[in-house]
Amino acid sequence: MEATKSIKLKIIAYLDGELDEHGMQELADWMGRSEANARYFAEVKDLWEVALRDASQQAETEKEWAKFIANTQQTEKETKRITGVNWNRVAQLAAVLVIGIFIGGILFYQATDQTPAYITASAPHGSISKIILPDQTEVFLNAGSEMKYAFDQQANQREVILDGEAWFRVARNEKKPFTVHTGTYDVRVLGTEFNVKAYSSENTVATTLEKGAVRIVSTGNLRLSSEILLNPGEQLVYNLEQKSVNVKKVDTKLYTSWKENRLEFIRMGLGDLIVLLERRYGVDILVEDKDILKYHYSGTIKNETILEILEIIQHTLPIRYEITDQTIKIFKKL
Repeated sequence: MEATKSIKLKIIAYLDGELDEHGMQELADWMGRSEANARYFAEVKDLWEVALRDASQQAETEKEWAKFIANTQQTEKETKRITGVNWNRVAQLAAVLVIGIFIGGILFYQATDQTPAYITASAPHGSISKIILPDQTEVFLNAGSEMKYAFDQQANQREVILDGEAWFRVARNEKKPFTVHTGTYDVRVLGTEFNVKAYSSENTVATTLEKGAVRIVSTGNLRLSSEILLNPGEQLVYNLEQKSVNVKKVDTKLYTSWKENRLEFIRMGLGDLIVLLERRYGVDILVEDKDILKYHYSGTIKNETILEILEIIQHTLPIRYEITDQTIKIFKKL
């Protein structure tokens, strides 16, 4: 009972902007223990956000919030402090929460006396995560991706560290640029919609711009002669092996439709398609004959199962597959 009461108090303090780093660490650890904990936090957070969406519901929301406070058995003074909330401030202090297709992804804080607190969100293989950052930036994380966000409301920069693929709809703030750090280059924006694919296991890093403008900025791992400005419909690809930069016009939906649980591709190499399928479905695929990696495939994947996809590919390309001990093996068809 005391543990539950303590968690409620931490949630109250966090939403009120008064939780210290030690308390944030404890709250984040608690959220990461189970999906039920993450859902509970989401329900409490929704009480705060509903008034932001519809001012006419604010009175009712405050009633519901008062009920929650009453359950903590706190003093009348503490209750008045919480129910007399500044709703505009709540929006700025909205918690980071993994929602959508995958709920309860790993979230935790890392903090020392020298470094800021970080929240880490991830999307395991076979899932997609949706995250709302404290500044209301919307992020979709693709399967097998991880993102860290510095929890510092006072900083002049908004920064994330990405290993994997993510689509961003950045809330515009000209006073606080938004930067995506990859293992190769940085992507800097003020407010826009774009996709960054930067898996540390792959040899290319790609940024695809849908709306607004982004700048590709040098890092210690990649020195550019100057910043590169991308316009809507453009994609920059850096090849780590060839150390080459290529900017081209693309059909952006081919690179962003994954966030809608749909994949579209044109003449994708079979090797790249296999990696994509492994991440999307959380399976292991073994290629027994490397010659088939030269094949290309075009198509769309939405609600099909992995077996349905394999059947389609098997009837399109000269390959066959077998499933052995939970591993999919692909052979060249004789």
